[in-house]
Amino acid sequence: MTDTPSAGRFEGREHRLAVRVYYEDTDFTGVVYHANYVRYFERGRSDYLRLAGVSHSDLLGRPDPGAFVVTRLDIAFRRAARIDDALVVRTTYDTIRGPRLNIGQTITRGEEVIATAAVEAACITPDGRPRRPPADLVRLLTPRLLP
Repeated sequence: MTDTPSAGRFEGREHRLAVRVYYEDTDFTGVVYHANYVRYFERGRSDYLRLAGVSHSDLLGRPDPGAFVVTRLDIAFRRAARIDDALVVRTTYDTIRGPRLNIGQTITRGEEVIATAAVEAACITPDGRPRRPPADLVRLLTPRLLP
């Protein structure tokens, strides 16, 4: 039997990824260091795409290669997460306009909101120029976008 990490699950439009807070994630007081929330949000976005059928390595290996970069990240910290907390990163890809993808994210502990993020990402070519996401990728994401 091979153990594989979980990429989370979809509940309607929303992707949910369970994250455990480890000692390495915290400062000397046992509170999650603020920069680690960015890592949790990144895992949520990446595993959303993975579960939807989009692989970052496949995207780069295409005849028309592309990648994603974050162009804007607005985080609101509501509560502190602490060592051993079981968190859930909730992610929705909301819109795709040209090269831009707008993404909403929330980290919760139970029903309590820990942090929220509004993210703008852009699809780019390997040399950094903006480009529209490939049509097959858009087709995979369209059923879960805002109407």
